Amino acid sequence: MKAYINNQPHEFKDGETILNFVKRVVSEDIIPTLCDAPNLEAFGSCRVCSVDVALEKDGKTKTMASCHTPVMPDSYIYPDSEGIQALRKNIIELVLTDHPLDCLTCEVNGNCELQDVAASVGITQVRYPEGANHLDKVKDDSHPYMRSELSKCINCYRCVRACDEVQGEFVLSMAGRGFDSHIIKGNNESFMGSDCVSCGACSQACPTNAISDVFQSKSVQATEKTRTICTYCGVGCNLEVSTKNGKILSIQAPYDAKSNEGHTCLKGRYAFKFYDHEDRLTSPMVRKNGELVEVSWDEAYDYMVDKFTSLKTEFGPDSIAGISSARTPNEENYLMQKFIRAVIGTNNIDCCARVCHSPTALGMQRAFGTGAATNSISDLAHTDCIIVIGANPTDAHPVTGAKIKQRMMQSSVKSIIVDPRKIELAKYATYHLQLRPGTNVALLNMTMYYIITENVLDQAFVDDRTEGFEDFKTNILKLDMDELSRITGVDKNLVKDAAVTYATAKAAMEFHGLGVTEHTQGTYTVQLIADLAMITGNIGKKGAGVNPLRGQNNVQGAADMGCQPHQGAGYMDVTRPEMHQKYNTFYGVDIVPDHVGLKIPEMFNEAINGNLKALWIIGEDVVQTDPNTQKVIKALSNLDMLVVSELFMTETAKLATVLLPSSSFLEKEGTFTNGERRIQKVQKVVEPLAGTKGDGQQVIDIMNRMGYAQPDYTAKGMLEEISQIVPFFAGVKWDELGDNGKQWPVLPDGTDTQMLHIEEFKKGKGTFSYFDWKESNEIEKHGKDFPYIITTNRELEHYNCGAMTRRTGNVALLTEDVLLIHPEDAAKEGLAEGDFVCIESARGKVDIKAKITDEVKPGILSSTFHFPEIMLNNITSDEHCSEAMCPEYKVVSCRIRKSKGKHKVLAEA
Repeated sequence: MKAYINNQPHEFKDGETILNFVKRVVSEDIIPTLCDAPNLEAFGSCRVCSVDVALEKDGKTKTMASCHTPVMPDSYIYPDSEGIQALRKNIIELVLTDHPLDCLTCEVNGNCELQDVAASVGITQVRYPEGANHLDKVKDDSHPYMRSELSKCINCYRCVRACDEVQGEFVLSMAGRGFDSHIIKGNNESFMGSDCVSCGACSQACPTNAISDVFQSKSVQATEKTRTICTYCGVGCNLEVSTKNGKILSIQAPYDAKSNEGHTCLKGRYAFKFYDHEDRLTSPMVRKNGELVEVSWDEAYDYMVDKFTSLKTEFGPDSIAGISSARTPNEENYLMQKFIRAVIGTNNIDCCARVCHSPTALGMQRAFGTGAATNSISDLAHTDCIIVIGANPTDAHPVTGAKIKQRMMQSSVKSIIVDPRKIELAKYATYHLQLRPGTNVALLNMTMYYIITENVLDQAFVDDRTEGFEDFKTNILKLDMDELSRITGVDKNLVKDAAVTYATAKAAMEFHGLGVTEHTQGTYTVQLIADLAMITGNIGKKGAGVNPLRGQNNVQGAADMGCQPHQGAGYMDVTRPEMHQKYNTFYGVDIVPDHVGLKIPEMFNEAINGNLKALWIIGEDVVQTDPNTQKVIKALSNLDMLVVSELFMTETAKLATVLLPSSSFLEKEGTFTNGERRIQKVQKVVEPLAGTKGDGQQVIDIMNRMGYAQPDYTAKGMLEEISQIVPFFAGVKWDELGDNGKQWPVLPDGTDTQMLHIEEFKKGKGTFSYFDWKESNEIEKHGKDFPYIITTNRELEHYNCGAMTRRTGNVALLTEDVLLIHPEDAAKEGLAEGDFVCIESARGKVDIKAKITDEVKPGILSSTFHFPEIMLNNITSDEHCSEAMCPEYKVVSCRIRKSKGKHKVLAEA
């Protein structure tokens, strides 16, 4: 198909708009726009993009808005005729009659789209006389990040549309009519008073300075812009960081980023000021006479080497262990596990994936052969049904959460939420299965029962591509739906309807999170989720699959790199002779053992027993984030040496024997692998803070001092080594990753993989597995004396232990952990909103402020662990997933009462 631009023929694409056609063929700048933006639907309000269109050469023309008008075959487009140029100029003149002309003092001077368009259409003066205006609008600076100065608003609707179409929050809207039309927030409130989630999409969308942020993200102060990857959750948002004189000024989201498409959450865009916070550690420290004392790097290293060497000699290599970090790049994780295996000579290496997604990796490996997301997030555009199990993506994975929410709001898409809480997505869901915590296995068995009995399974897929189905089916059909309904607390007919909806969709996409994995039956639940996908044929096609939402930025990568005690880099089993030999040969040693090392909970047990003598922890605050805090403290305190590499003096760092100041993600290079297996470049934005070193270089320094020659750290050099031992990194090269990275497996020729298991599973045939539901040991042991169940979660504003976010403006948005409690329970316990509540479990007690809500069912409580003042993990248990040893944060038996003493005084103050 062809059309003509200024009488010259060009091929156009089906459905292409005139604007995109002309931009692609002629120039990005030939047609000016104001209301158009790359990540928004065409709107056509400003008419600046108007062009003349004729049905024949030099024929009668009609003026049309090019942004939303599709190209017609054999049409003639005149994008810069005299009449069009005059029209554009007139439009901009009218806009400027109600716009302050204080460009020299405006923060976006030089980067203002209105200014650029005015220049492009030749505005030298405004011909219209001065009339009514909106220059009296008061600036809103109530928010720690967001700003508005609506006297500069041109009513292009871009901010409203960004809030709707990108974030899906609907905070911004247009009020009034005609000349009185104006942007409002919520019910005509301030930014701070509204439901704004501070994602900054409106600020980035605004073509003027009507909506901006405290970092002046659209100013032209910056002298350099660097692309890197966000350090928070596993979405893997691509960031563009602006700097000047070695200081970070602001962060924006590139429109061409595949992971986030011009969007990010408040943490990625705004919560970066921790990087130069006064609390940053800037000198190594060694404990002397009970106190941490600043020392040189050489002295700290000498202490570590002497201690590692003497302990290894006296007690053997298994007396030493390492905990790596899902917040550091792949290359640094690879080095840490290599140090533990090839220099120390033990498999005692683990990482924080243990406390979040180890059941995902194990369960999906058992079912499919690969423990990673089967599809890409972009597949949401192709799905007919979304099921979210045990995840709250709008809080914990906000950019993906926003995309899920956008799809759920479309009438053609059915959706199912499986969660004990009424999370935000439950408001938009077709079905909310609000089960009791700890009953995931029971509910999934119910789902499978109805898929089989209603005969809505994909029998052809089951027959051709799976094994073990008949035994699975036999066990499922023995189940009593009434009993399972009683156990889960979910009506069986609701489960039936949801099951049929999922099974009959053309393509159904599953997402799950820590509400699946952090249970004693976490691995079994993941295997049943795999069963659910296989029984309905929702594997190996667009818009389907099993897609874990990774909690931290590099959970996937840390596991890929071998930071686990049973599998080395590339998931090869350390106990298999050929794999054991392969690691020893590759590392040039003969000390990598062939027995499974210690998992994190086992490390703590062995430390208490006196068998584990030394532990090096990189970037994890296990005292605050791991369960049963007092036990963790006891374990760490019993070590001969605890080395901690950290940014801040965390609760764990306070117990260190040696404390090493690390560089932040903004000060280092490497790669992060996000939840969809996308390997992306982390690029150094600023030089490391004086006195700090990257974690990878710290490890290399110790390796060299202990006699193992390892070149200084570079991301390129480390990737070259990794690509030789990790099969699915075979074609990964630093210089070929580009801005958007590659999804593994990456073949030797550099070709990457967007979807797994298209024709067959990694292990050949997918394996069905059946599991009976079993009550949590926690409830069986303690449920009688501690009748409430508390489950932990995350809030949008903070991240994990809060070490970073509590040192940013986010702390003004959320200042404390609170306890969610149902009104019936609050009344029964004599509690009012804001009262301090004493929560007591078999391990200990904490005091926390009550928030009364129907978000939870009676008998169920929920809270977070972002603030060390509360230390909620004092009450969590030692129970773990029976297979992967992931802690059971989601089921804790407790009892509650109104607090006494100082907490009562605080509540009444």
